[in-house]
Amino acid sequence: MPASSNGPENRSLERHIGLLGATGVGVGAIVGGGILVLGGVALAQTGPGAIVAFAVNGVVATLTALSFAELSSKFPESGGAYTFAKKVLSVRTAFAVGWVLWFASIVAAVLYALGFATYAVLLLESLAIAATGAAPEWLQHRAVFLVLATGATGVYTVGLIRKAAGGGNLDTMGKVIVFAVLIVFGVLALTKSSPDTIAQSLTPFFTSGAGGLVTAMGFTFIALQGFDLIAAVGGEVKNPQKTIPRAMLLSLGAALIIYLPLLFLVSTVGVAPGESVADAAAGQPETLIARAAERFMGWPGFWLVVIAAILSTLTALKANLFAASRVALTMAQDRTLPGALGQIHEERQTPGIAIYATVLALLAILFVLPDVAAAGAAASLIFLISFALAHWTALLTRKRSRTPPPFCVPLYPLVPVLGGVACAALAIFQAVTVPSAGLIAMVWLGLGGVLYMSVFAGRAQAVDAYAEAYDPALMRLRGRNPLTLVPIANPTHAAAMVGVARAMTPATVGRVILLTVVRPPAEGWEGPPPEQLLSAQQVLHKAVMASFKVQLAPEALLTLADDPWEEIGRVARTHQCESMLLGLNHLAEQLESPHLEQLISHLDCDVTILRAPRGWRLANATQILVPLGGRGGQDVLRARLLGAMVRRADREAVFIRVLPTDASDGDQTEALEELNRIARREAPGFGRAEILLHDDPGEAIVMRAREADLTILGVQRLGRRQKAFGRISLRIARDSTGATILVSRAG
Repeated sequence: MPASSNGPENRSLERHIGLLGATGVGVGAIVGGGILVLGGVALAQTGPGAIVAFAVNGVVATLTALSFAELSSKFPESGGAYTFAKKVLSVRTAFAVGWVLWFASIVAAVLYALGFATYAVLLLESLAIAATGAAPEWLQHRAVFLVLATGATGVYTVGLIRKAAGGGNLDTMGKVIVFAVLIVFGVLALTKSSPDTIAQSLTPFFTSGAGGLVTAMGFTFIALQGFDLIAAVGGEVKNPQKTIPRAMLLSLGAALIIYLPLLFLVSTVGVAPGESVADAAAGQPETLIARAAERFMGWPGFWLVVIAAILSTLTALKANLFAASRVALTMAQDRTLPGALGQIHEERQTPGIAIYATVLALLAILFVLPDVAAAGAAASLIFLISFALAHWTALLTRKRSRTPPPFCVPLYPLVPVLGGVACAALAIFQAVTVPSAGLIAMVWLGLGGVLYMSVFAGRAQAVDAYAEAYDPALMRLRGRNPLTLVPIANPTHAAAMVGVARAMTPATVGRVILLTVVRPPAEGWEGPPPEQLLSAQQVLHKAVMASFKVQLAPEALLTLADDPWEEIGRVARTHQCESMLLGLNHLAEQLESPHLEQLISHLDCDVTILRAPRGWRLANATQILVPLGGRGGQDVLRARLLGAMVRRADREAVFIRVLPTDASDGDQTEALEELNRIARREAPGFGRAEILLHDDPGEAIVMRAREADLTILGVQRLGRRQKAFGRISLRIARDSTGATILVSRAG
């Protein structure tokens, strides 16, 4: 008896996050951590001009948020910029975007873990001084910072695994209240200062000129990152078309309302009279704001900043861990990361393995990056790259979509163009001025490229091919217009051929050319029309009429040539066809024809060959048999064909593999598990696996094919001078009584 299994399917997370929760994700990631950890760094670079640096970054971030909002309303799914790239760009580019985005959130989490450790050490030092009069030296050891950062990460890891929560918790609300108190007391102190004192503290405004301003922008852009995390968890947001854009703009607006006044107060009443804020920040920029608050508010101000910093860095750490794990989850379900990362716990509804993998990567980077400034520079650079790609994706999406998204960017295309140029320019400047950040980004991208090409490429492309065939809108969004060439010589098979061509090439995004080749008559063209011309017209007439019945509007082409096989190849090359569909009567005999072998070996397009009994229609094929074995290599074309077939009707795909009768139980289990993985990639939701025990693979497949409506065989192209069809393929084609399709992917 054959072993059979359907295997588990990927499941989606529930939509449980409302406007308050989604805004909490953004506020938790943006507000507090960046300004308290990196605000001093910006003030050290350019003095009071840091206010302008944050304001300009705010403009760039707002432009980016608008593009993200439009894309999120169009594609309300988890994954953020990765999902957008997957919809509009190639799978390779989508992997690069997702790989960068995953890493960017991880590095941002490292930044906030280190920021938490910095303020936690400051808290412990202050308590020690208050109790004993001196702080122990061991508190300044790097090991203490690493232990504190690791501990905070561990606490939130447990929390994220146990509960699928996004944001809007008490810690987020608490830190906003603390910032409001700081600003109120700062304004009160400002009213007691003379205009001359305020003007003196703001002079010089730019301590390092334009270069210092742009450098500060590069270091601190990460401080406004976080609105994009709402898109990264879009699959869990309720009413996403309205909620996501609102939550993005609300969270970014809240950050700017807090950041700009606070920087102004730190630059004026937060320093001693006659002292430059740049000089005050030079020693310990990470704790500058705490010292500034102590100056205009006394010791309560110092403790409020320390408490706000701890709350802010912790909530930002959680938000970035949350978003990074969701990016990893989405990529794993697309097979661009290991499939185990795509598993969701049945009871907790959390992607535990994706969270663990994210945390392990975080801990590895935590022990490599030297300090907070390096982490901030690297995170800013990587996010700027991904944001520039998001603007480009927004432009392509609007251009290729038939209907506008629920939320449209105002002043299109000015907003995505300006935003994309600004992000790209800042990224280039950051890579040049902070070489370590550029090096980190290059190493990570290089590692991703190696992993993709060596491990993930094949299965990711198969999943992508199925998705594209199942949803033709993806082809349109990616700017593809596939052309299928269908040579037809026998009018009795026109309906079957047209039905398969209709499935392979959706009418809304692709084109089909029906080709009939006429041999010139030996006696010339004088007299009545030759029989072969009349026959060709009849073939085209039947093919076109059959096309109309399945709502296909093909192009018809009739050509003259002494060698039909050579002419088919010429037409395919001239029109740059993506695929070709051939129909053969006596499949086994014609497969061994040297003409067919030569044609397939010299074509640079995918080839599909159909042999079907008289009267067979694809619409009636409910069970599809997919034998696997040998060299393989046809998974992408096979997945595309299966996706096209299931798009128009309910079907069952049975993936089979033949093992010897003496195969052990372990070998059978291993083979069945592998078949299930392939079925989930190429036929999600309608594929199942079977293991057949037989000592003659060809005979076993032929016998099993008699129970199916259609058999799909993969054909490996071994080279221009080698046979295109293997022995088993020829045997199955010869002995099978049902419809058979052979697929051969272009090399």
